[in-house]
Amino acid sequence: MTSIMPCLWFDDRIDEAIAFYTETFKDARVHDLVRHAPDKPAFTAVLELAGQKLMLLNGGPRFTFNESVSLVIDTDGQEETDYFWSRLTSDGGEESMCAWCKDRFGLSWQVVPRQLTKALTGPDREGANRAMQAMLQMREIDIATIEKAYAGA
Repeated sequence: MTSIMPCLWFDDRIDEAIAFYTETFKDARVHDLVRHAPDKPAFTAVLELAGQKLMLLNGGPRFTFNESVSLVIDTDGQEETDYFWSRLTSDGGEESMCAWCKDRFGLSWQVVPRQLTKALTGPDREGANRAMQAMLQMREIDIATIEKAYAGA
């Protein structure tokens, strides 16, 4: 069966990235780790995070990540949203607006609670617009504030 797997180019920090992502995602698995020698960093690895396979490539400094590509984490509830936001923005990561952040490697993520998606796509279009306006003021998504905005409270 044909499949598509994103390949992420890392600048000589692939082993650190493998450790970080497998610690962050509780169900993470490492597949197909390639080292050219036991004492050398990994050259490639396939990680499975939340059921999504990603190839990591130890490619050197030629290319860097930018915001034109991001990975979206579909979270359920404030606790899970807080967990991923905190993990990704810690230790060199950075916050941005509207659920976007970067991890310590410069990879962009969107930590999007299902409750936000429900509010933005809900049948009450005025409520959805209020939820959108509330979201546009946030960095990490506060679900209670989004739900209050949707309800008009």
